[in-house]
Amino acid sequence: MAVDTVLWSQLNTGMTLAFHAIFATLGVGIPLMISIAEFIGIRKKDHHYTLMAKRWSRGFVISVAVGVVTGTAISLQLALIWPNFMKLAGNVIALPLFLEVFAFFFEAIFLGIYLYTWDRFKNPYIHWLLTIPIVIGAGMSAVFITTVNGFMNQPAGFAMEAGQFTAVDPIQAMLNTATFSKVFHVLSSAYLTGAALLAGIAAFTMLRKGGSPYHKKALNLMMAVVLLFGMLNTLAGDLSAKFLAEHQPEKLAAAEWHFETESGADLILLGWLNAEREILGAIHLPKILSFLAFGDFNAEVTGLEEFPVEEWPPLLVHYLFDLMAGIGFALLAISLLYFLFVIWKKRNALNKWLLRLIALGAPLAFLGVELGWFYAELGRQPWIIRGYMRVDEAATSSPSVRVLFFLFLLLYILLGAMCVVVLRRLFRNNPAEAEIEKWALTKPKESEGKGETI
Repeated sequence: MAVDTVLWSQLNTGMTLAFHAIFATLGVGIPLMISIAEFIGIRKKDHHYTLMAKRWSRGFVISVAVGVVTGTAISLQLALIWPNFMKLAGNVIALPLFLEVFAFFFEAIFLGIYLYTWDRFKNPYIHWLLTIPIVIGAGMSAVFITTVNGFMNQPAGFAMEAGQFTAVDPIQAMLNTATFSKVFHVLSSAYLTGAALLAGIAAFTMLRKGGSPYHKKALNLMMAVVLLFGMLNTLAGDLSAKFLAEHQPEKLAAAEWHFETESGADLILLGWLNAEREILGAIHLPKILSFLAFGDFNAEVTGLEEFPVEEWPPLLVHYLFDLMAGIGFALLAISLLYFLFVIWKKRNALNKWLLRLIALGAPLAFLGVELGWFYAELGRQPWIIRGYMRVDEAATSSPSVRVLFFLFLLLYILLGAMCVVVLRRLFRNNPAEAEIEKWALTKPKESEGKGETI
């Protein structure tokens, strides 16, 4: 039986990206949370916040280690599975790929210094300053790799001659029209997800063990960050929709099952399609799609009918888009509800139902990231470089790609299992309460004879 090498190539890369997205998101989002916590700990002279930074940085190192492996796997797959893509576009995307690696090493160097210099400086702000290059390095790593994805959606920075990219301008390729909206969305969602994870862990711990001051402070701080980046992520989503309406109308039309070009287009939520592509059981919001696309309730929105059927993205992206957007709004709503309870009904701010919602928000945030990336990739189909190279032209023709899939699957199972085991041992055997108690016992001895009060 012949091997469908294109399908197996897509499965390989889809699996790798799905696994890598978890650790890449943590790698971008968590450093900012560490920096915020340590800064507040220094400002308030509150050891709880300093302990948050210490504990979060320990877990962060584990995610970085796994992220290195999965990132390397992606680079390997570009060469092995998509050789024709690299042959055509390798000279265009080489610079951002190199810069992404540089940004990672920049981050890793300062992360090592940061981890091994706790309590080494008389001025604690010097140690906190080490988080700045870590945050910048993590963020720029995401920026550079996202420009590659932007180029695949909006190719720029070259001339096409005899089927080859010539006169390459890699800077122009990186600064393609998709870059700004994509980078904004990637960064805001990573920071939102990082905060949602840490808030969810605090909420889950409080449900199991009760609310210690440490976990209450962690929850309150992270929910504030969720609220901030929940709003920014909503803005990023709006800008992304407007970008798609102008530059990739077929992708937006597929996400909204918008088949006919019309003014005052409805926003369609959920539903299903029958054999004649009639939309059944959906919720129609009159003229909202026109408003989201162009800021005008009567604007004309391009329909899928304007494009050849063979260039339509898979119509299942409608569900990916709806779920991704729904999760984003749900996280924002949970954070708003939390602070409404804090302000108006303080005694109920930590009730079990709200804590359960916050705990649920952690896996939902990661699901939203995964759905967003799958929508981004599937919504570009059938192109790997939009308008220049189709996916079936880029994939390898080697039947060994099927074996490669199972080898990478085994690798990710082992990596995932090891990550879970290490994190459980790291935190379950050393709870925050034990570290706080240890600090309380040792701190008076350190301060003895210095006139300090604890």
